[in-house]
Amino acid sequence: MENIIVGLDIGTTKVCAVVAGMDENGRINILGLGRSQSEGMMRGVVTHIDKTIRSVTTAVAEAQSQSGVAIKSVIVGIAGDHIQSFQSRGVISISGPEHEITQADIDRLVEDTKRVALPTDRKIIHVIPQEFIIDGQDGVYDPLGMSGIRMEANVHIITGLVSAAQNIYKCVQRAGLEVSDMVLEPLASSYAVLDDEEKEVGIALLDVGGGTTDLAVFEERTIRHTAVIGIAGKKVTDDIRKGLGILNDQAEKLKKEHGHAFVSGVVNNETIVLPGVGGRAPIEIDSRLLATIIQPRMEEIFEIAALEIKRSGYSKHLSGGVVLTGGGALIKGTADLAREVLGMPVKIGIPTGFSGGLVREIENPAYSTAVGLVIHGLKNFGRAPMPQAATGKERSVSIMARKMKEWFDQL
Repeated sequence: MENIIVGLDIGTTKVCAVVAGMDENGRINILGLGRSQSEGMMRGVVTHIDKTIRSVTTAVAEAQSQSGVAIKSVIVGIAGDHIQSFQSRGVISISGPEHEITQADIDRLVEDTKRVALPTDRKIIHVIPQEFIIDGQDGVYDPLGMSGIRMEANVHIITGLVSAAQNIYKCVQRAGLEVSDMVLEPLASSYAVLDDEEKEVGIALLDVGGGTTDLAVFEERTIRHTAVIGIAGKKVTDDIRKGLGILNDQAEKLKKEHGHAFVSGVVNNETIVLPGVGGRAPIEIDSRLLATIIQPRMEEIFEIAALEIKRSGYSKHLSGGVVLTGGGALIKGTADLAREVLGMPVKIGIPTGFSGGLVREIENPAYSTAVGLVIHGLKNFGRAPMPQAATGKERSVSIMARKMKEWFDQL
């Protein structure tokens, strides 16, 4: 019998629901995919509850129909420029028999790192251990079973606005579903498109969505820095709409079908004919002109991302370069432009690692977050057995999932 998990990505331009199952051999199968146009969201935050509920209901109904699974609970992503992160440190003493470190000790230490002063309108979403230090010995990543008297931990704490999380929770609940966990979207995307080797050598994941561009920096298999940039694909569409004086749907279609993010990469300068608005004459534009509208906004996104990577302190440690994902990565020439602006290797990240089901359908950067949410659920959440080789970090993420569940139950 498969463990079934549903990931729900409520984005600014689309809502995506992915149903996946893990069999007894640990193979992941994609069972269903539902998608709807998102209404009621802006820059990753709910701005209209009823519209968001309708979008969620439509996407979940489609995923349910395709998979034949009755969907009752979902793992949902959270993003938005209200997300903030910082480093923290905790310390405890080990007092058990032979001073052997137990899971309870690790849990206690993670709780200690959360003793930080936060404004009342913010809540901790994730606590991700960077490393453990036992009796002064650093560089320990899984302390379970080791001996020591004093254990410390450096952790990465990610926080978000209580109201933003509550509004997502309300929308999902009013759509007749239960939120089993809430996960930061760039963290979720990383599960779908990055492998352990890339995370070890150092890599930055840049997820260019509709409303936000999410950044996650990894080194030595651990997330080191996160940031959410409030500029993304919707701004590009707005620039096209305003620049050419056309409808939003026309601008979005133009971006997807003929858009190019790198002017010097436009080889065939084809003419595109658009129907006129309100009986006016058709508009003719060429693909090079369209690229001159798209490139400045995409450049801005990558320039801000470059500043965030520099701020992380890991810009010289990213041997793997940058992986681009999200719907924004589908604009032609995006990787070439990113390579020039960021000055490091860039590749497009596509969800991988599935054994069967709708594999071809989800091999698309636009589905990275939704697919990552189900991978997170299958590997770390209570429904799926924790892998025997799970690290202290993975166990801590699982603990945070339970803590989030308790928090939701109190709302």
